Amino acid sequence: MAISIDAHQHFWRIARGDYGWMNESVAPLLRDFGPDDLRPHLARAGIARTILVQAAPTEAETRFMLEIADADAMVAGVVGWLDMDADDFPERLDALRANPRLVGIRPMLQDLDDERWILRPRVLASLERLTASGLAFDILCLPHHLPHVTQALGHVPSLRAVLDHIAKPEIAAGRIDPWREHVAELARLPNVSCKISGMVTEAAPDWRPADFRPYVDHVADCFGEDRLMFGSDWPVSTLAASYAEVANLARTLLSARFGPEALGKIFGGNAARFYRLADR
Repeated sequence: MAISIDAHQHFWRIARGDYGWMNESVAPLLRDFGPDDLRPHLARAGIARTILVQAAPTEAETRFMLEIADADAMVAGVVGWLDMDADDFPERLDALRANPRLVGIRPMLQDLDDERWILRPRVLASLERLTASGLAFDILCLPHHLPHVTQALGHVPSLRAVLDHIAKPEIAAGRIDPWREHVAELARLPNVSCKISGMVTEAAPDWRPADFRPYVDHVADCFGEDRLMFGSDWPVSTLAASYAEVANLARTLLSARFGPEALGKIFGGNAARFYRLADR
């Protein structure tokens, strides 16, 4: 049986000072979160390992996460950050990937002023370099970025990419279009996967499981059992739900579509394959 993996979580140390998105609007998150904070939640949920994902657009934070991964076997891999629009991206990538715990790179597309940033020539060249490196690409974007992301990934069809947080559709408003069409178009690229993550913070405060069903059903239809993976988005998700609630929500919604073997893939096997954890 495949080991259970949370494919998307974060740690941070506030004093490091490079988490520009943190302010009083997310006051409960304004404290340190580390492995010992998460470990009991994983144990109760029956999850063994995690993918630690960047939360700041700096190389310093990536190295901070790699230090955590080197010290704690609970962290199976790190998705870090590099400036993909920099001339020296290839050299910086080679330096970081010397650490085998690095499994991917994620730019914070949702925070950039230029919604077509991913189509810049140097970024496209960096995507090609990332493909050659064997590392994965995490897509942090909003629905309106999806057409540009799909166009960019069409230039690098061999790149393993994964859509984080199902692209943050407007769940609280119950709005599904044009997100639905854009996700379907992206999913036609066979090397793109999707994380069932980050949904509760896009929902109304009094959310119910039924609020998420149209969105989960759609990505289930588009990506299928081999290209979906569970991620908690902890501790960001604690703004709207406990770890147990997030895990149970995903299991409830996905169990209506998939049997035990497929769920084993979604809750671990797919992440291990996608991030090539067997090689690390």
